[in-house]
Amino acid sequence: MSRHERIDRIGVVGTGAMGQGIAQVAACAGLDVYLFDSRPGAAEEARERIAVELHRQVERGRLDPEGAVCALAGLRPVDELARLGDCQLVIEAIVEDLDAKQALFRQLESLLDGGAILASNTSSLSITAIASTCADPGRVAGLHFFNPVPRMRLVEVIPGLITRADVTERLVELARTLGHKPVRAKDTPGFIVNHAGRAYGTEALRILGEGVAQPAEVDVLLRDGAGFRMGPFELLDLIGLDVSLPVMESVYRQYYEEPRYRPHPLLRQMLAAGHLGRKSGRGFHVYPPEPVVDAIAPSRTEPLPPVWLAADDEVAGQRLRALLERLGARLENGERPSARALCLLAPLGDDATQAALRLALDPERVVAIDVLAELDAHRCLMPTPATRPTWLLAARTLLTGDGAQVTVIRDSAGFVVQRTLASIVNLGCDIAQQGIATAADIDLAVRLGLGYPMGPLEWGDRLGPARVLLILERLHELSGDPRYRPSPWLRRRARLGLSLRHDNQGES
Repeated sequence: MSRHERIDRIGVVGTGAMGQGIAQVAACAGLDVYLFDSRPGAAEEARERIAVELHRQVERGRLDPEGAVCALAGLRPVDELARLGDCQLVIEAIVEDLDAKQALFRQLESLLDGGAILASNTSSLSITAIASTCADPGRVAGLHFFNPVPRMRLVEVIPGLITRADVTERLVELARTLGHKPVRAKDTPGFIVNHAGRAYGTEALRILGEGVAQPAEVDVLLRDGAGFRMGPFELLDLIGLDVSLPVMESVYRQYYEEPRYRPHPLLRQMLAAGHLGRKSGRGFHVYPPEPVVDAIAPSRTEPLPPVWLAADDEVAGQRLRALLERLGARLENGERPSARALCLLAPLGDDATQAALRLALDPERVVAIDVLAELDAHRCLMPTPATRPTWLLAARTLLTGDGAQVTVIRDSAGFVVQRTLASIVNLGCDIAQQGIATAADIDLAVRLGLGYPMGPLEWGDRLGPARVLLILERLHELSGDPRYRPSPWLRRRARLGLSLRHDNQGES
């Protein structure tokens, strides 16, 4: 069999959700697909389930009847592994166990032509390790789809250390044939998507663990303030802790306990209690959701005090000043606040306490606001531990004057949105620094695989690399936690005024 021959006959081993999805998209693309599962009758059952799904697609107008008939005709359940012997490619989608995958590939090697490719849909195991017991490890690669495969149009193509270049190229071309977007990733823990996704959930868990805000508050701030489709705790509940925690711990261990990927002990407690998320009726939230009681708007009879404003960033300061003017605030313009003024600060990376100390202000009158978040519909305020309730009430009253919602969190370096976005950007930069994928593939993989509004490097450019760097440096300084140390990729580009997507192949 030619190593450059177009792939049109594939085998799929394992007919669970992933195997079934892969088989469906391959059959819809006109390929002959041979389905095998070690459980008797499972392959035939998978074909029947795919038939039902194809019928639904026809009813919804997403697939023409003739296409559905052709796709179904291309699905061939088989009851013996040997029946895959004529396939040009076999994709395994079996249990996530290294020994099981190695044993399967050794068995397939004895059945397939020497030019056939062996691909694993693993999401967490090393492709090099899977291939290590094969007689020809050069024919083995990763082809990682995402669930549900027909809707998630991303596939990671992962060569092992010994995978031949032509194998990778043929898999990239196959992904395009299936109507998917291929991205290339080095064989590293988590590849691109499961690696890049570590920042969102783990940072939210740190915020919760520090007592900064409650899960519902974190979720709404990141949805309304940063544009995520789901908050991190909503997402963890949807996936289920029994699924997400092993992935978190696996990446953390495989990177020799790198602090950037550190999970939180709270997850183990919740797992022990059976609080898995939606599937158990309780996780970080309760299901079905409890009725939401509208917060009572703060009331104040006496006139609001004048506002003295200080921002770490000139552009953000102008945005905040314009907002305050629209809200009818009386702004002071002196170098120092008067004794009657509310001190409204807009720090980057600092907590309210540190911001007040940097500016030598009275901490009893200081309230900080996050200007990195979207300010139109939802605002986040943060008092110092010394802030008097009357000054916090004045700030809340002013900033709810146009009907916007306000969330008040405990004093925290980097608020919620700042530290989360900075962590996401920093991890994306570190993936680029390690050469795991190109800047363009990192952004594409994160947008399609995680559903973020932007890829991490694109997002960093939008926020401004220098601002992201400042946030991380201050988070690192105030917390002492090495998880916040800036990636060299970010630091160099921020200092040089370059885009985070600027990719110099000679860099080390």
